[in-house]
Order: sequence, then C-alpha cells, then structure tokens
Amino acid sequence: MHELSIMMEVVKTVEEEARKNNLTKIKTLTLQVGEISSVVPEYIKDCYEAAFKETMLEGAAIEIEVIPAEAKCAECGNVFNIKKTKAICPRCGSREVRLITGREFMIKEASGE
Repeated sequence: MHELSIMMEVVKTVEEEARKNNLTKIKTLTLQVGEISSVVPEYIKDCYEAAFKETMLEGAAIEIEVIPAEAKCAECGNVFNIKKTKAICPRCGSREVRLITGREFMIKEASGE
C-alpha cells in the first residue's frame, strides 16, 4: 500500500502552502483521484488519519472526488468511459482511443484557519 507515503507527501505540500498563506490549521482537504490511477481511494480513507497525525491536518475532514476514466475515439471522435467499455468505442467499435482523463491524482483544495 503506497497510499500512506503518498498522503505523507500531500501533507508536506499542503503544510507548505498553508504556511505561505499564514494558516495554522487545515480543516478540510479535497483530493481528486482518477478512476484508473494507481491510487485507491479506499486505501487513502484507511490511512489518512495516520498521515495527518501531529500535523496541521490532524482532525481534518477529507473528501475524495473520483475523476472518470474517459477516452476519445480516434476514428469517430466519441468521448466515453474507457473502463465501462474495456477500451472499445461504443459508437463505432474502434480500439484506437486516446485517454483524456482518469489517471490524475491532485490536491483540489484545502481550507483552514
């Protein structure tokens, strides 16, 4: 489970930005996780309290937004969820697709005082 080390890096990044903005406590953190990224949202939920312990984020609420895995068909231009169709365009049946979203992992926002 690499999510704990990822969350420790998130804490480091959020704390650096918080200090720049004269914040001393983070109350909420929102992350965006791609549907087919290597980060598992359930594992983040399992480990975030350990990563937040004794930091500005201790006690903070966490929200995880899952970004759908979308692709665009090179043949017909259709945009569709690649996970649901197993990388086959549902409109024309082509396998020539380009991933648009779904592998992201981002800090969307953090609010504090």
